[in-house]
Amino acid sequence: MTTLDDLPLRDELRGMSPYGAPQLDVAVRLNTNENSYPVPEAAVAEMEKSLSAVLRDLNRYPDRDAVALRTDLAAYLGHGLTWKRVWAANGSNEIQQQLLQTFAGPGRTALGFTPSYSMHPLLAAGTGTAWVDGRRAEDYTLSAEHVVAKIREHDPDLVFLCSPNNPTGTALPLDVVEAAAEAARGMVIVDEAYAEFARPGTVFALSLLERFPRLVVTRTMSKAFALAGGRLGYLAAGPAVVDAVQLVRLPYHLSAMTQAVARAALAHTDALLSTVDAVKEQRDRIVATLRGWGLSVADSDANFVLFGAPRGDSKAVWQALLDRGVLIRDVGLPGWLRVTAGTPEETTAFLSALEELL
Repeated sequence: MTTLDDLPLRDELRGMSPYGAPQLDVAVRLNTNENSYPVPEAAVAEMEKSLSAVLRDLNRYPDRDAVALRTDLAAYLGHGLTWKRVWAANGSNEIQQQLLQTFAGPGRTALGFTPSYSMHPLLAAGTGTAWVDGRRAEDYTLSAEHVVAKIREHDPDLVFLCSPNNPTGTALPLDVVEAAAEAARGMVIVDEAYAEFARPGTVFALSLLERFPRLVVTRTMSKAFALAGGRLGYLAAGPAVVDAVQLVRLPYHLSAMTQAVARAALAHTDALLSTVDAVKEQRDRIVATLRGWGLSVADSDANFVLFGAPRGDSKAVWQALLDRGVLIRDVGLPGWLRVTAGTPEETTAFLSALEELL
């Protein structure tokens, strides 16, 4: 039987593992930062109507440039953006892959600051981009001074920043993004997948786009919009960045059905985002409860919480919770685990199971 070792695999991919979290059939799944609330019926009806309108034309290719969808996304983001400054693809992962294909690749370098989103180094490897880890502080924070020092040390072609950061959940102070954009010769990509869940007063990088032509903000409809199954991510940047990314996009990469569903969702933004406050309430409940039990907990602006495992044994705690029907995420940080904020019932199930282990 042929194995990977028998294939002419690229050297930089040998020994790597595919990205992915366990997909297990358990009562409470809180490991992939999905929105636990289903899509509201009014939005479902609109999506069904929109899908019906495009199904009879599936013999034709979709709008290659997705202009109508990009117009709707620009209106949602505000900040004076137009469709020419927005680009959409199949999830923010594809957006980030396209950015690496466009501005990085063989002979070029991407800089990130781990622990952070684990797909970034995988996307770098997949595009033949050298990856440099700037590391975060021991408490997982990231300062402007540290970011600038690493940019000056490595002179990267592309810098990844996460705000809110995954898996820690904390948003970056805007001065960190601003300092990176001022110091970097190359592109600065700010991954804002969880922006809608941020605590009041948080300011995001969209406000900096006019000042920095090499700054890009990536977002997704998978989290706050509860469209993880719809696979729609997008970026906001200068028009030249959008033009550049289209040089590497696959022909007709975004299906007519995806565009129709996303536009229907954006037409019901208020209904779809109505669950955000409920998720934030459960997130804050988890933070307060775990801290009350004496556990270490990272400040969260996302729909998940990173916490210190009881007795520091993350693997044993993960398994013990799974044995009790609750699936959370072991993100590979020794002594730490991550749990998604779900419905009140799911949160209660998690807290009750964890309390049994204390």
